[in-house]
Amino acid sequence: MKHWKVVAAGEGGQGVQSLAESLALAAYHGGWKALYMPNFGIEQRGGVSLALVQLSTDEIGSPKFLTADLLIVLSRRSLQRCRQYMDLQTIVLYDSSFLKAPGVDDQVVGLQSYETPAPEAFPLDTGFKYESAPREPEYLERMVAIPAAELARKKLHPRAFNMIILGASAALMDAVSLSLLKQALEEKLSRYFKRDPRLREQNFKGLELGFELARQEKARRPLLQEVLHH
Repeated sequence: MKHWKVVAAGEGGQGVQSLAESLALAAYHGGWKALYMPNFGIEQRGGVSLALVQLSTDEIGSPKFLTADLLIVLSRRSLQRCRQYMDLQTIVLYDSSFLKAPGVDDQVVGLQSYETPAPEAFPLDTGFKYESAPREPEYLERMVAIPAAELARKKLHPRAFNMIILGASAALMDAVSLSLLKQALEEKLSRYFKRDPRLREQNFKGLELGFELARQEKARRPLLQEVLHH
């Protein structure tokens, strides 16, 4: 039996819930048993947004779990919030750029457009300053840094940063293909894609970029490969 337990965490406005739901939907289309459990608590307004995802080749017994196989972290504060799900076997994928989150611009609809922005999602507008990326010796071998926000700004559009993270997540797990991710996005964002085909292109390019970056990370880090295939 294969079973992935995933926690996605970030600020309101970064698209955490939509990212997690898209991952689960893509896995479902690929034949996995998939469960997405959102956190709709008060933290989503002005705080950390948390989502749980499970993928399994067998039946999923409980919607909750104690430790995650993969943490998807979009801000330092969200790492603090989800430490309870970490152990020495947990892979941590995080956005290492920690740049300003996208402003309000309707040219591109990224997943974060569905959530309410929180102060940390717009640090340069509110005076919030990100700390440096987490560096803890016991987790270094299992930490995967992707400069998603920086790459999105330079190569795509700021709102596509979570597409990069979503693509990287799929590549690390080796459970969901790019084509399945694209199918899930077509299902979720079809009305936006029909209105402006450029949105499809930008979001799909983000998925492809993140997928390839994570694939390269796996190729150059044998120890990471061992953990992922354990």
